[in-house]
Amino acid sequence: MSGLPLRTRIKICGLTREQDVDAAVAAGADAIGFVLYPKSARYVTLDRAAELAQRLPPMVTPVLLFVNENTAKIVAACVSVAGAVLQFHGDETVANCRTAAEQAGRQFWRAARIPDDQTAAFDLVKFAHDYASAQAILLDAHVDGYGGGGKTFDWSQLPPNVPAHLVLSGGLTPANVGEAIAALCGRGFSLAVDVSSGVEADGPDGKPLKGIKDVDKIHAFVRAVRAADAQFLVAK
Repeated sequence: MSGLPLRTRIKICGLTREQDVDAAVAAGADAIGFVLYPKSARYVTLDRAAELAQRLPPMVTPVLLFVNENTAKIVAACVSVAGAVLQFHGDETVANCRTAAEQAGRQFWRAARIPDDQTAAFDLVKFAHDYASAQAILLDAHVDGYGGGGKTFDWSQLPPNVPAHLVLSGGLTPANVGEAIAALCGRGFSLAVDVSSGVEADGPDGKPLKGIKDVDKIHAFVRAVRAADAQFLVAK
């Protein structure tokens, strides 16, 4: 397989409307994220997530985002949303993640909250080893609450060899995702990108309307990822 070109996978997260799900699929997204954390501004109920997920064609993966949820509710969610991957974005331990994933019969991603302070002690390599049973490690900026802050972190501070598939999140936009891919390509087994606020519609105050996506921004984001792939990702 060494002669094949690589491709950055794309997840569009925080979707709440049918038209946004359809737009993300049409643009070429690989995964669609539904936030099942009630304190999030992008929260959808399980019934709503299941309804939206039914619109996904084969090979577009639904991802269910949880924060410190109990195992029974996670298992129930997986019954309602076929083929979903679990994304743990809170304070879940290795045992918490494994137990929920095993009982649900699903793969899981574990979010790593990366501090922006260069002096802060966070060992991503150790984190990846600890969560070796995760399908991927999602990299997000450490913000108050649990993600969704639309904030980037210093990508250059990440170690060069992380023993995991990586999903980069946090403040990505059509304007900066190419730079992000250039900075992170080759640092993990593979690279995916996860965008939410960066493809949301602008409100009257110029701030993103949380949970409401902009079709043009979604397509611009995907084009930017593909352009970066063509420039930076070369088969090794």
